[in-house]
Amino acid sequence: MKLLLFGSTGLVGRHALELALEHPAIDTVTAPVRRDSPIQHRKLFAPLVDFDALPGNAPWWHADAVICALGTTMRIAGSEQAFRRVDHDYPLALARLAREHGTRVFVLNSALGADAGSRFFYNRVKGELERDLGGLGFDSLALVRPGLIGGQRDEFRFGERVAMSVLGTLGPLLPRRWRINPADRIAARMIEAAVSPLPGTHVVASDRLT
Repeated sequence: MKLLLFGSTGLVGRHALELALEHPAIDTVTAPVRRDSPIQHRKLFAPLVDFDALPGNAPWWHADAVICALGTTMRIAGSEQAFRRVDHDYPLALARLAREHGTRVFVLNSALGADAGSRFFYNRVKGELERDLGGLGFDSLALVRPGLIGGQRDEFRFGERVAMSVLGTLGPLLPRRWRINPADRIAARMIEAAVSPLPGTHVVASDRLT
């Protein structure tokens, strides 16, 4: 199968890329990036793209499945508008292009609490993206909703580091949905949803990612 992977340089995306390149059912992985990728692999094609001007006629849009692990934080984005562009507008734009080129399966790394009606901006943006993806007509739409993601990031996130410490200590006492979700397990669920898609829209909740 042909897989399109967006966000391959992020924490979850890196694990998804590694698993995809090793998976026997996946023949090729196209992982568009903003900067040259240091990874070389016979299955991998990593074209440089501008997410504000995606190449609508690129042949690699013809894929069997898309995995989207794009995302940022308010601190890195710098404003609500910039955050929405990365976490809503970019994923929706690439989903539309993939669907227009015949892709039938879409897998999204969303978030626990995603709700288009939420009063919390982060959860509302995630929920709006889920809602808008649901209107594109994918045969299979998997919404993976992790809570706090565990793993080594390239950038330091103070608040996340504190939360990781607290949840790591209290983990066994907490309900499964509130425990740390390791990035490699999230990635594994996303690969599974792409390779063995279920019909319709379905949610992979955080308690299935611990």
